[in-house]
Amino acid sequence: MKKRLVLLMALSLTFAFPAAVMAEDTTAAEETADDTEAADSTAEDADVKSEGVMTHDEYLAAAVDDEVTIETYVQAKQSWWEDKATFYTQDKDGAYFIYNMPCSEEDYEKLVPGTKIKVTGYKAEWSGEIEVADVSSFEIEDGEYIAEPLDVTDLLGKDELIDHQNELVSFKGMTVEAAGQDADGNDVAYLYNYDGSGSEGDDLYFNVSLNGETYTFTVESYLCDKDSDVYKAVEALNIGDKIDMEGFLYWYEGVNPHITSATAAE
Repeated sequence: MKKRLVLLMALSLTFAFPAAVMAEDTTAAEETADDTEAADSTAEDADVKSEGVMTHDEYLAAAVDDEVTIETYVQAKQSWWEDKATFYTQDKDGAYFIYNMPCSEEDYEKLVPGTKIKVTGYKAEWSGEIEVADVSSFEIEDGEYIAEPLDVTDLLGKDELIDHQNELVSFKGMTVEAAGQDADGNDVAYLYNYDGSGSEGDDLYFNVSLNGETYTFTVESYLCDKDSDVYKAVEALNIGDKIDMEGFLYWYEGVNPHITSATAAE
């Protein structure tokens, strides 16, 4: 009987040991897989720049009038005129507004949202808006990226908001306020041009509020013309409406978003 017990115990240890080793191997393999997946995810999240190209942090740190070389992705086209074009662009780390870049009409048609471009120009500032101007060269590169709008509603009125200048952003649950008055002295929800001097087809200016503070937003007519959905949506606004919006976080003497979408608040 004792021999049988000893034999059974020995057999139990024999089978248990490989099982323990297998469990350790499985755990190690899972940890390796997790580490690999995390590394792959980090690589996907990072915007790897080619030689001689600035990271977004390096671009921000550059002084105004410094020459800059960036790689970025077109998010929207504002305008093209006499072989010069203006773009809202962004990579995974931040945004770049490119102003009056020399560009043929043929190339302009190729620069659809998501297109990767390499641009050399000079960092410029205009009324608080940071941009790439006086572009000396650009080229189309392989790659594609479309940014998702970042909700910055809670950053309105805070210093951190400017960290997202020119990015595609969203605003939730804001209230339409009076933008000015019409010829009869009645409050109106929007103006054509900032002072009401324009007409349909010009930029639309409207005011929205949150937590007692009022902000001026714009539908830039070169970006979204009078036939666009957002232009018509803003023309249909009433004072007191609650709306959600998306657009580019443009800056002019303070935050002045260029809105591309306006809908009733969810």
